[in-house]
Amino acid sequence: MTQTSPGSPTVLDPRGAALLPAGAVLERLGTGSTWAEGPLWLPRERALILSDIPGNRVLRWDEASGVGGGLTVHREGVEFTNGRTLDREGRVVTCSHGRRAVERTEADGTTTVLVDRYGDARLNSPNDVVVASDGAIWFTDPPYGISVEVEGHEGHREYGDNFVFRLDPATRELRVVVTDVEEPNGLAFSPDESLLYVADTSAAPTPGNGTHRLIRVYDVLTGVRGGRGPHAAPSGPVVKNGRVFAEVDRGLADGFRVDTAGNVWTSDGDAVAVYAPDGTRLLEVVVGEVVANLCFGGADGTDVFVAASTSAYRLRTSAVGAGLWWL
Repeated sequence: MTQTSPGSPTVLDPRGAALLPAGAVLERLGTGSTWAEGPLWLPRERALILSDIPGNRVLRWDEASGVGGGLTVHREGVEFTNGRTLDREGRVVTCSHGRRAVERTEADGTTTVLVDRYGDARLNSPNDVVVASDGAIWFTDPPYGISVEVEGHEGHREYGDNFVFRLDPATRELRVVVTDVEEPNGLAFSPDESLLYVADTSAAPTPGNGTHRLIRVYDVLTGVRGGRGPHAAPSGPVVKNGRVFAEVDRGLADGFRVDTAGNVWTSDGDAVAVYAPDGTRLLEVVVGEVVANLCFGGADGTDVFVAASTSAYRLRTSAVGAGLWWL
């Protein structure tokens, strides 16, 4: 398959052809965002929500409005939310740059702050989040909401670094799980949760930035016990053996999700790219504007929704998103 225009797929490896139905092209659902981020499919409402971070609002596209039906304002004054996901009860868990917190929207519409501190220090600006099958909340904490003027409030890194954390839903214990990513951003699990993928976007144009534009992968070991002796208490999963999974070549792997076959669907500059579990780049779709993040959704979990600069897009695929508990 040869790319002819933005929105048309380019297959780079024969395995990539099986991931898209014949004639698949990118569809623009609506526009009007300042910087679109954090897309999430709401299965009960058959709608997509996403962040407009500089606009300090959440936008929405309803499936009933159809392709090109436009984005409407879902919420305003949201303290610069970024990435979001659903927990196992269908509640929206969101990263807030402005509150420097991970928060949850309850059934009655109120907001609960789940965590905003690491010890005595405030978090930086939680960016992306996933909820594991055990209910634990894993999130990244780079500095963008305190260092980029339009993405939050000016501040400093109070614990002095940028980590990936795990929040235990029962004990509220907050643990550092990854420390060797310069500026952790997007994250996702493999289908069986034995692997954790984490983006390093330290090549982004921010003060004191690094030069990385890659995705790292880690082994997630369960059943590891803390303390000493036969009565040591469980301490949760241990993440180790970090290595480079892929280096993106168009821009940044800002955000990504994984399908049930273990393929990683990621942003890469002005394109969506797909990598096989072995790190081979399978296909790409040029969007025509810079892509931030994406998610799986739709009636059968095969639609990929893309947040890219001013607009939201949909790509029909033959893949199914991993971890979609409502299917």
